[in-house]
Amino acid sequence: MPTSNGAAGGSNLWLIFALMTVASWGLYGIFLHMGQMGMKDPVNGRYKAFLMVGVAYVLVAVLAPAAMMIINGSDWKMPFDGWTRSLIAGGVGAIGAFCVLLAFGAKGQPAVVMSIIFAGAPVVNAVVGLTLHPPKGGFSGISWQFYAGILLAACGGMLVMLYKPAPASAGPPSPVEPASSPGAAGD
Repeated sequence: MPTSNGAAGGSNLWLIFALMTVASWGLYGIFLHMGQMGMKDPVNGRYKAFLMVGVAYVLVAVLAPAAMMIINGSDWKMPFDGWTRSLIAGGVGAIGAFCVLLAFGAKGQPAVVMSIIFAGAPVVNAVVGLTLHPPKGGFSGISWQFYAGILLAACGGMLVMLYKPAPASAGPPSPVEPASSPGAAGD
C-alpha cells in the first residue's frame, strides 16, 4: 500500500530529515551572528566567520558525501549536467549565506533577517518551480490555497520584521561617575 511519500511500504524518513534541516537552518543565522560578533573585529569579523563556514562545509559537505559514496560503492562518474547544476546550486547557496552576513553587517537583526529569508525563500522556490514545471492545466489550475499560502508566507515575514520583540535589558544601568566641576581641587 502506498504511503504519503508515494512509495509502497516506504517511510516518512524524509520528513525527519526535512525537520532536521529546519532546525539546522533556523539555528544558522543565530550561530553565524554569534560567530561574527565573537571574532571581535567590527570590519572583517563577518568575513572571518564566513571563512569558518567554508571550513565547516569542507568537513560536512565534502567528507560526508564522499564517505557515503565509498560506503555505497559508488562510481565517481559525474555527468556534465549533474555536476554543473550542482556547482551552481552550491554557488547560489554560498552567495545566499554570504548575503546573510552582509545583511548583519548592514545592521540587520538576525531574527528579522532570517525571518525574511525563511518567509521569502519558499515563495521564490514556488514561483521558479512553477515556471520551470508548469502545473497540468496551466496556472489557472492552481488552487486558491496555494496563492493564500504565498501571501501568508510574505505577510508572516513582514509581521515578524515589523513586530519583533525588543530584547530584555542587560540589567540595571551602570552608575555614572560625576563630572568634575571647574575649579575643583587640582585645577
